[in-house]
Amino acid sequence: MYAGYIQGVTSNLALSPSLEDEQRLSVGVPRAKLGTQGLEVSKQGLGCLGLTGAYNLPLDDDAGAAVVAHAFRRGVTFFDTSDYYGPLSNEILLGKALKQLPREQVQLATKFGLRREDAGGAWGVCGRPEYVRACCEASLRRLGLDYIDLYYQHRVDTTVPIEDTVGELKKLVEEGKIRYIGLSEASPDTIRRAHAVHPISAVQMEWSLWSRDIEPEIVPLCRELGIGIVAYSPIGRGFFGGRGVKEEVPAVSNLLGYPRFLAENLEKNKQIFLKTESLAKKHQCSSAQLALAWVLHQGDDVVPIPGTTKIKNLEANIDALKVKFTGEELKGIASQIRQEDVAGDRPHTSFTHTTWSTWKYADTPRK
Repeated sequence: MYAGYIQGVTSNLALSPSLEDEQRLSVGVPRAKLGTQGLEVSKQGLGCLGLTGAYNLPLDDDAGAAVVAHAFRRGVTFFDTSDYYGPLSNEILLGKALKQLPREQVQLATKFGLRREDAGGAWGVCGRPEYVRACCEASLRRLGLDYIDLYYQHRVDTTVPIEDTVGELKKLVEEGKIRYIGLSEASPDTIRRAHAVHPISAVQMEWSLWSRDIEPEIVPLCRELGIGIVAYSPIGRGFFGGRGVKEEVPAVSNLLGYPRFLAENLEKNKQIFLKTESLAKKHQCSSAQLALAWVLHQGDDVVPIPGTTKIKNLEANIDALKVKFTGEELKGIASQIRQEDVAGDRPHTSFTHTTWSTWKYADTPRK
């Protein structure tokens, strides 16, 4: 079972690892509990979106599998995908990669709900029960798995009562096709009503130094209900690693559709990066590690899922677990890197006209 796994890992390391390599690889990733239903994952996960192309060119299957295998060897066991990524191809790649790993040690999360609405490529959402079931069964086939550990509604369908959507997810849990239920970009009312139908184990939200809008309402609600928080884009889609500031955004990247990466906004946001870089020097880490470590410090129930296509960046992300802050240092970082200083909206421009692009508008009709 491990043959392909070991081969994939050693292809990215020296054939005879140095003592430094062995010491680095021996540092484990802590565990975290998401929700109160028994789901336990690595404290840091791997967001797999970029493996099939999003911010950069896609990797081939072997290269993508090598990233997944290396993450697992370092102690990352929580892998996040979606039928939207690719679309579809991300689940296929991840399914191939997971065949080289021990299934019982992996926690696989995928999502449903986003779909193409017309031939022109416009995206919409669907939360109807029959669609939920069809998506789940299709994802299982692409992944080559018997069950999905954590199944999210990717975006909330504001035309379907959340009770109907979660009611079908509950049936899938009872049938053993999924083990835990999650929501992404859901409003407080939607989260509370969903949780009343079946316990929600995790809510996935964008959370980083420059995306902190969930802190006043979503975070306290999740803690009240005992729901874990999975933070996507914790490094600001690479911004805190210098993307758009120290290195150009590739022409093929869909980052050019995010307002914060538009030229006029990047010029203003550069000041935020420079402040982060200065703080990172003080803490003897990179700016990306400082941003990621800040999210890691937000609580035992918070699991960030940074994505990358490069082994060296994966190593740096995992090493962010070594960066430690005191409570006062956390407050100091947050006071210097302020969301109100960020130029540009958070959602992609292709979604800004929708009611489901962000949690603030993701309410559903009353049952």
